[in-house]
Amino acid sequence: MKPGKFALVVTLIVLLFFYVPIFIVVLFSFNSSKSPEWTGFSLKWYEKLFTSSAHIWRTFMNSIIVGISSSFVGVILGTFGAVAMYMGSKKFKKLMWTTTYIPFIIPDIIIGVSLLVFFTTIHLRLSLFTIFIAHVTFSIPYTMMIILTRLQDFDKSIIEAAYDLGATRAIALWKVIIPIALPGIVAAFFMAFTLSIDDFVITFFVAGPSSTTLPLQIFSMVRFGISPVINAISTLLLAGTIFISVLLRKYVRYII
Repeated sequence: MKPGKFALVVTLIVLLFFYVPIFIVVLFSFNSSKSPEWTGFSLKWYEKLFTSSAHIWRTFMNSIIVGISSSFVGVILGTFGAVAMYMGSKKFKKLMWTTTYIPFIIPDIIIGVSLLVFFTTIHLRLSLFTIFIAHVTFSIPYTMMIILTRLQDFDKSIIEAAYDLGATRAIALWKVIIPIALPGIVAAFFMAFTLSIDDFVITFFVAGPSSTTLPLQIFSMVRFGISPVINAISTLLLAGTIFISVLLRKYVRYII
């Protein structure tokens, strides 16, 4: 077999291994029984999800609240960090690259334990607020890199021209830099939101007893067996993720 065909076969096998389980989850969310065998088409698990699963929707709202708020704050901090890196000296950029890159390679479990120890040390009760802080923390490196990638596509002479025309630093930031970085900022927000709403490991360590998010709720339900309701909520999450991906596609070239 030629190398090109072999690589194609391996790629197809990997894609099948990845997508077939997802297809099975979606398919069995429409199964009429809890049996792992197909017994007929039904929407009763979606009906049960929307009519008899208030606890799931409470955790879903927790995830949405934390996701939107942490993404918004993470994008603001990431924007200022990216601008500082873009405008800074070479030594400053090198230092910032190093400190920003480290969170990408640190395992999530270490970040989760570290944040738990920190919150315990300062006597901060675990709640949605601690989840919010944790999600802002791990989203900042992603938002910074995405926005910085956008800024690096432009010459600094545009900003220098604004200074020559009498613009202050604040005016240059809001009238020149922010508009230039806007596509990257939007992409960074969607990326941070996706990471937040899907996060389990870090959230597991910093969540309180009354601050469960959707991934934690699904995990607790799976421990007692796979319910078709889980398939239904997973299918809706998949649809939401695809929707976000479609919106993000316009800005995909600014993502690293």
